[in-house]
Amino acid sequence: MKLHVFEWGEQDAPPVVCLHGVTAHGERYRQLAEERWAGRFHVLAPDLRGHGRSGWEPPWTFAQHVEDLVETFGSLGRVDWVGHSFGGRLILELAGRRPDLIRRAVLLDPAIQILPHVAEWVADSERADPVYDSVEAYVDSREDAGGLDRDRALRDMALHMETLPDGRVRRRTSQPAVVSIYGELASAPPSPETLAAPTLLLYAPDYGLVHDSHLAAYPEAEVVAVPGMHMVMWSEFGAVADAVERFLA
Repeated sequence: MKLHVFEWGEQDAPPVVCLHGVTAHGERYRQLAEERWAGRFHVLAPDLRGHGRSGWEPPWTFAQHVEDLVETFGSLGRVDWVGHSFGGRLILELAGRRPDLIRRAVLLDPAIQILPHVAEWVADSERADPVYDSVEAYVDSREDAGGLDRDRALRDMALHMETLPDGRVRRRTSQPAVVSIYGELASAPPSPETLAAPTLLLYAPDYGLVHDSHLAAYPEAEVVAVPGMHMVMWSEFGAVADAVERFLA
């Protein structure tokens, strides 16, 4: 599947492909691109299968997501990749299958492998239709609502919601896809040796998604720890922008 792609920056600038997390969307990178990265890079951010304005049909396996990435971006050759959460795991999957496409990798609080009972709990909660009274209500309902930049979160999520006839809003995600992806995230990642490209691993220790064992598996990676919760683009915008710019410079 050719994915729907958002773009910022000059076409002839060095390309950086940015992958969002599960339940998210390509425009999650809009603020980082418009405020920081687009002056130096050609930022490309797809809506992954089952999300946003790309196709929602199955299968939603890692293998299919990688095929989608290759079909959409393979013609670019060897480029830099940035992935948040599920997007970070997809970079690992891409490295296991097509390492020739990865010049450098940036993993933003990556979901390297989720514990099975956690994946089951989150998948079960995502079976409900993601409908909310308002964008504000969605942001306020999040477990990390107290630790994020609310203005950034609201501007981001306003791009990801469609307004229903009754005035409520719905997140643009396929819930069967979301449930399936959480199942995939409980599986073991590719062997760490397959990620041979220079790598930046930025993570939020307080959130606990990235474990010490994950860090030990990638000893060659440059590691940056930031405070706050999983949504590092909302809670640690400056630190994320700075670290990525420095790494890709």
